[in-house]
Amino acid sequence: MEFVNVVAAAAGCWILGAVWYGVLANPWMDAVGIKKGPDGKPEDGQNPLMYLGSFLLILIVVGMMRHVFALSGITDMAKGLLSGAGIGAFFIAPWIALNNMYGMRPVKLTMIDAGYAILGTAVTGLILTAF
Repeated sequence: MEFVNVVAAAAGCWILGAVWYGVLANPWMDAVGIKKGPDGKPEDGQNPLMYLGSFLLILIVVGMMRHVFALSGITDMAKGLLSGAGIGAFFIAPWIALNNMYGMRPVKLTMIDAGYAILGTAVTGLILTAF
């Protein structure tokens, strides 16, 4: 049953990412420097394998979060939400900021990506503890 929890949490996090980056597509593309065509979409298109790859990477993060939660005794939804948000805010977001800082990327990019990391891991923690 834990496998189902992990897949459900990964799906929830991935869907949140689709909505997050859908809403913030233009500021994100501007911050990254992606050239847009006349239709406002990336000029070179997008490879569908990116979506599969992103889900698999999220699945890895969620699997480890489930393991950490199990070892830490995090079983209720409030603790799952708070612990998930903490993982995003204190592990993932600073790493994103570090990479973007050395890559001389705009702060706007860090805010968009770190925001998703925090919300995504919070939702992940909530879903992992909901079952």
